[in-house]
Amino acid sequence: MSALYDRIGTCYSATRGTDPRIEALIKDALGDARSVVNVGAGTGAYEPTDREVLAVEPSATMIAQRRRGSAPALQARAESLPLPDQSFDAALAVNTLHHWTDLRAGLRELRRVARKRIVIFMRDPRSGRPFWLTEEYLPALDPSRKYSAIADAIREELPSVKALPFALPRDCADGLFVAYWGRPEMYLDGEVRRNISNFALAEENTVEEGLARLRADLASGEWDRKHGELRRLEALDLGHRALIAELA
Repeated sequence: MSALYDRIGTCYSATRGTDPRIEALIKDALGDARSVVNVGAGTGAYEPTDREVLAVEPSATMIAQRRRGSAPALQARAESLPLPDQSFDAALAVNTLHHWTDLRAGLRELRRVARKRIVIFMRDPRSGRPFWLTEEYLPALDPSRKYSAIADAIREELPSVKALPFALPRDCADGLFVAYWGRPEMYLDGEVRRNISNFALAEENTVEEGLARLRADLASGEWDRKHGELRRLEALDLGHRALIAELA
């Protein structure tokens, strides 16, 4: 998957900012951990600045976009962390597990290198409201089956895991796949789509057909007739969760 982000990640930071509400959730979930390994770190958007952090990221392109002064980054994969056992208080993985080539190996590596806890931030579509974009326009981009399997694997590998629900703000600063649930016009922006792996992995003709229908429904007012109330909501639960597994 590093090859994907080497290709699409060149302008990643343009639309994938740090949302302060997600940041606060992750900070709280890390608790008293004084040292953190951030696995699948990307550009480091959610790394805490008040404790020792090591970032692990397979893509050189993503590492190159890390902010000056951010935590040191190691180019490596989640499935084989070049780190000693129990070398960090906490292992962190944010919006990354769906990119791992061997999920269970990666989860076992998190458990191996963490002393106190593992914190995972991800979306489990079974836990939240259905997403209109994949329900009505782009069903081929629906990650529900894959994400549900990931959630099941987490519960099997980390039996102590607990879930903290998170309603995604309508003005979310991080351009996640579902971030624009109340700002549908944003999905017509090529730069927004370019920084979302769901679009990057999809067949272009499939995407264009769905987007053409969305564009037409926005122009005619049909989208607002069906979903206009979403523009007035402050936040919506689309299945994002902070998953916390206590190890000690």
